[in-house]
Amino acid sequence: MSRLSLIFFMLVFLLLNPCTHTCCSSTWCPQDYIKQRNKQFEQRSNKFWEFDGQSKTWVELKLPFDVVSCVNDDCTKVGSLEKMIKIKKKTETEIGESFKKMNSGKDSTVSLPLRKRVSLVKMSEASIWVTGVSGSIYERFWNGLQWVIAPHDLPLSAGFAIASFIVNQTILALSDAGNLYQMQLGENSQPVWVDFRPVIDYDRLKETEEDTATKLRYGVISHDRERIYFCTRSGLLLELCGIQPPSWINHGKPPGANVAAIADVGTVKPDIIFTVSSTGDLYEYDISSKPMWKKHIWIEGSTDDTSLMPSLGFTVHGIYGAQSTSLFLLTKGGKLIERRLHQRKWKWVVHGSPKHQFLTSITPVSQDELMEKSHSLFLTTETGFVFEYQIPKHPGPGAADNKQISENWVNHMHPPHAKAAKGVAGLEFQVGRLIFPLDDGRLGELHFPGIGGEESGPYLGYIRRKPTIKHIWSILDAPETEGWNADYCTESRGPSNCIIGLKDEADDTDATRSVIRRRKGNRAQHNYLSFVEARASLNLVTEDHNIQDQWVNTNFRLRVMFRGLSFFLISDGGLLFEYLSAENMWFWMRHEHSKAMKGVLGNYNGSLFLVDEQKNLLIRERSSTELQWINCTAMKRGRHVIGGPPWDVVPGKNLKVTAEDALFLVSKSGRLLQLTVALRKFKWKDCRYPQTTKIASIVDQEVLRGNIVFVVGRNSRLYQYNKVTELWHEHYQSQHLVLSRAPGTAMRPSSSLLTGSLFILSEDGKLIEYHWSSTDGWNWIEHGTPGISVVLVGSPGPSFLGNQLFLVGSDGRVYLRYLESDQSMWKWKDYSFPYITGQTIKKSGKEDPNINEDFSRSSQKIKEDLHGVNRNCDPKIAATRPIPFAEDSVIFELRDGRLGEMKLNEDGEWAWSRIIGTPTSLCIENYWTAMAS
Repeated sequence: MSRLSLIFFMLVFLLLNPCTHTCCSSTWCPQDYIKQRNKQFEQRSNKFWEFDGQSKTWVELKLPFDVVSCVNDDCTKVGSLEKMIKIKKKTETEIGESFKKMNSGKDSTVSLPLRKRVSLVKMSEASIWVTGVSGSIYERFWNGLQWVIAPHDLPLSAGFAIASFIVNQTILALSDAGNLYQMQLGENSQPVWVDFRPVIDYDRLKETEEDTATKLRYGVISHDRERIYFCTRSGLLLELCGIQPPSWINHGKPPGANVAAIADVGTVKPDIIFTVSSTGDLYEYDISSKPMWKKHIWIEGSTDDTSLMPSLGFTVHGIYGAQSTSLFLLTKGGKLIERRLHQRKWKWVVHGSPKHQFLTSITPVSQDELMEKSHSLFLTTETGFVFEYQIPKHPGPGAADNKQISENWVNHMHPPHAKAAKGVAGLEFQVGRLIFPLDDGRLGELHFPGIGGEESGPYLGYIRRKPTIKHIWSILDAPETEGWNADYCTESRGPSNCIIGLKDEADDTDATRSVIRRRKGNRAQHNYLSFVEARASLNLVTEDHNIQDQWVNTNFRLRVMFRGLSFFLISDGGLLFEYLSAENMWFWMRHEHSKAMKGVLGNYNGSLFLVDEQKNLLIRERSSTELQWINCTAMKRGRHVIGGPPWDVVPGKNLKVTAEDALFLVSKSGRLLQLTVALRKFKWKDCRYPQTTKIASIVDQEVLRGNIVFVVGRNSRLYQYNKVTELWHEHYQSQHLVLSRAPGTAMRPSSSLLTGSLFILSEDGKLIEYHWSSTDGWNWIEHGTPGISVVLVGSPGPSFLGNQLFLVGSDGRVYLRYLESDQSMWKWKDYSFPYITGQTIKKSGKEDPNINEDFSRSSQKIKEDLHGVNRNCDPKIAATRPIPFAEDSVIFELRDGRLGEMKLNEDGEWAWSRIIGTPTSLCIENYWTAMAS
């Protein structure tokens, strides 16, 4: 097109479209322009210029400067240019206020993720079965004395569970794969799960439906609790009407539609099933009528939200007279609607929803006949709030059925620091007691004062529901499968027995622990300060601490590969060596790589994970008879990393290999990264960070608590990440307690109990314990230092026997912090460091109360002995993180580059056993051990 033609076209265009420059009443005005007017101004630079018409030059603006937008001489201020320092302070304040608002439970705008595996079912007055977010099944059982937790997980081959049922004294469970299992008693009178796959008539099925006809997706127990109705993945309606022998009936599906959810079974009408299709239509199924399937339609031309959400409904009788029946359902738009049968006529009624709320589930509750004015429904929103909808009985003449009455909605909020799970129905345990699954994996009980909570068992009397009684929330803890702190019950006699709780002498293991100097203002912390997931658009303002390469090398310089047989060492120059045993001989082997190594971050199933000088995550593993390198950072979504978990295994404990096994790492930008390593299907996942800080280091990965990664933020506070719910939580911490950013170590005396501790150093070099017990919850305990002139360096650990912890002092000595055999008091023991005089390794084992004496005299004697041997030898212990080489062995690095090993002797005492020379150490003493390579 020529330039003249182009100009002519533009003139015609402007004449025909007068709204091009000014947005008039014409409908032509671009929508993009309207959106731009609603955009919030964002400053991204510190320098701006203005064109001066008189001098015809650009002049730099002096900040602050108001930005004005003018349309048709209508000028409005849209922003202000300020100095970036002021902007940052302002942003930090706004972020802090938003966090405070979210933690106080006032933020109702963040939509929660859908927890698809969660379900609740009441088996009896003393038993509630829960399917957790992790896909595990556990039972909350009242043993007559207290609530206990019993595991009922499906076998590993069955996969994850999504629901459980009880019918005719038989317990069934549905798996995520769509398979049904029955619980039976095995040969040893132990419950076992056996396959209970549906057997149906395939003649009525199409060829495309045969593969998914027996894959179940959803199940509802009938009103008489004698049958179960299921919908399959192919949209069929199946009925299980007999267990022994199994009796299955295939009811098919509506013509031209499917069964996506079962809304009601025999409650609206006996033997009538109401279903919802995936397109949101309501169907009625009656096997005794023709046609069997009937569609409930809306009035043509209706503007109401008519598409139904595939979910369980709730039926109430007698609201509008003795013969009236109401089926309450939810729409896909999050509104409450009613399908009412009154005087043999069906009618749709829209009840709406609370203002700015999206409803996702209905919790069925029994209707109290003594409630004279109203019935109640309990509904959960997508933001985790629980609302009660009070339905007036017998509305008077002229009442507007289709109008929402705002006074009918009662907001019960949610428990402190937790929200109700989105899209999951709660359970009425007893009148006045409702249990809701929480988004973080725990349970919340909404109950009347005095008749609910963790300490209240099932009551046998009758409680009348009164409108004047206000409900309160209690949080019920969940087991370790969900990342929480509820212990499983035991078969031994006592209050935690799985069958009958008996008053017995309490286990006072924790009660007799010496309460060591707690910080002023410290208190037990039973709840967590929870954060919602950080928004991707949130510009987090926080102090940025550069993590030095030396810090990484210090904490991940040594790593065990095979317990008692092989470990790796990285030299100061980045060389990688392996010290291994073959045919009763120890030797060093060098692993060559083009780049210098900075740390060994973990191992899994024979594969070693390392980080090089460019922060790439590498795998060193054996392929057939050859050793090879794999670059994980170069994989899809791979990241550069600077740190990992402290250790891979607990001494004496074998890890269970699962399909969910993963290695957690810290990126150079301070994010928590998850690398799935199971089955060699390497997959990266960004777990982000807590909203108030980035991550400095990982304290513990799934040792103290399964499915939980404890981290220290760059603000020196403790956080945890739940890999099941993918939620971050901040633990209570005194503002005076400033933690070191170095990794910590976990100590768990027994794998059968959740009692245990995290040990972390404070910023000023003192030992800090974060202890959990079922009686006191979480508590901070300060252990201090082993001496007045000594502070602790490096990272604490390793731990042994559930009551012993090794630490390195600033004086180069090894100290043991141990709990006495009677569990009454923690003590210090000094093991000094290994030094050689006449080829004999000596040790010092001073205990309390003389631990604080001055060691200068003995240290000077050692220096004099070494001066004449080799000036390059310094047997004092370096700040390098030691490693647990075996159940009875720990390896330390000496300041001269050699290694020292301590072993547990037959008397139960630790002693220095040998010094191991290394290929890079300049100390020639005992160097023959390094020459074997």
